[in-house]
Amino acid sequence: MSNTNADPNVGQVASVQGSVVDIRFPRRLPAIFNQLKAGADDRYIVEVLSHLDANTVRGIALTSTQGLARGDRVIDTGQPIRVPVGEETLGRMFNVFGQVLDRREPVQGRERRSIHQLPVPLTRQTTRAEVLQTGIKAIDILAPLERGGKAGMFGGAGVGKTVLIAEMIHNVAGQHEGVSIFCGIGERSREAEELYHELMDTGVLDDTVLVFGQMNEPPGARFRVGHAALTMAEYFRDDAQRDVLLLIDNIFRFIQSGSEVSGLMGRLPSRLGYQPTLASELAELQDRISNTAWAGITSVQAVYVPADDFTDPAVVHTFTHLSASIMLSRDKASQGLYPAIEPLRSDSEMLSPRIVGERHYWIARAVRETLANYEDLKDIIAMLGFEELSQSDQRVVNRARRLERFLTQPFHTTEQFTGTPGRTVSTEEALDGCERILNDEFAEYPERALYMIGSIDEAQAP
Repeated sequence: MSNTNADPNVGQVASVQGSVVDIRFPRRLPAIFNQLKAGADDRYIVEVLSHLDANTVRGIALTSTQGLARGDRVIDTGQPIRVPVGEETLGRMFNVFGQVLDRREPVQGRERRSIHQLPVPLTRQTTRAEVLQTGIKAIDILAPLERGGKAGMFGGAGVGKTVLIAEMIHNVAGQHEGVSIFCGIGERSREAEELYHELMDTGVLDDTVLVFGQMNEPPGARFRVGHAALTMAEYFRDDAQRDVLLLIDNIFRFIQSGSEVSGLMGRLPSRLGYQPTLASELAELQDRISNTAWAGITSVQAVYVPADDFTDPAVVHTFTHLSASIMLSRDKASQGLYPAIEPLRSDSEMLSPRIVGERHYWIARAVRETLANYEDLKDIIAMLGFEELSQSDQRVVNRARRLERFLTQPFHTTEQFTGTPGRTVSTEEALDGCERILNDEFAEYPERALYMIGSIDEAQAP
């Protein structure tokens, strides 16, 4: 959108250092976060981040600065970056500027909104605790998600975070009359293409908005794409009054791009090289994800754990915002136990008798206790062998191994790779299966009968 003011505020590029651009405005300074357009054809977009003196601003380029030179003309648009909102965005793929990436006609939306919005005031937020069903056994039993809350999916590279997120989009779109918004921060172009076609093939694209800041884009664009996705999500929550499932892949890359921007702006780094503003930047994004009396934004965020180090500042700060933590384990993935969720380290504030009910709470406790006892016995089995265990310990091991396999599940989004039809399992069916395994009803069944099935009744099928 070009500046339409009769009296445009025009400046000149003073210096270009990578993505950092200093611009001199002789008449008046643009406001912080204003969008500036530079170059003869307005193809360079810069966001103002600081005022250096009475005539100079420093901004971060959200496009490549290749070809931008000192003395080039810059126009202040007089407003922040704005993205389209509304029903017209459903089924479409956007970049940080709200431009379409799916090679279809541009969105003819009636309204564009600033990507910088204030959180919903506390007086308008609701605090009722309600569980969001995902249809994924391991999550619904051991780490139930809070409607309007934030769940983190922690794991290193290659343990299945993106596949799990795609399955959640499929299941939640099928069960709830809500909207899914996928925000890819620092995604590979290949992953974006695959996800788009996957959602199209499974029939849920029409209820999904995709927003991408890809890996090859400047850090400024990757840093702001989360704000753009949230602006679209807030429309559906506040104006359309529809529940929104916001999936962010990957929140670590949001922090990483903020660190790059901070370094480019010349700020002194903090612990382990992270930006000194890490906590406030993350809180600014996370506080916009909330419930209101009429609808809510529920967020599931993939969190890359650098070198599997959970003491990394990026991971520690992310933890403070979450109501549920889903840990993905490389060990489980290597055993072929998918989803590779680590039951003993995944947890949720929702897992309390007051919220999920006494039966659910005690079954989840019993599953955890059985699996914890099995972990303790693994060293003895490795040294002395299974036969040296007592009868009661052997029963614990048999139960635990069957629970591990029952908590696996074939996904709809991986059908084309595995040839196994996907399953969506209700919480009641999942609890029933765990309870019957804990009662030793399946002690005589081979372990493989419980592997990659939906409800427990499939194990009894001939």
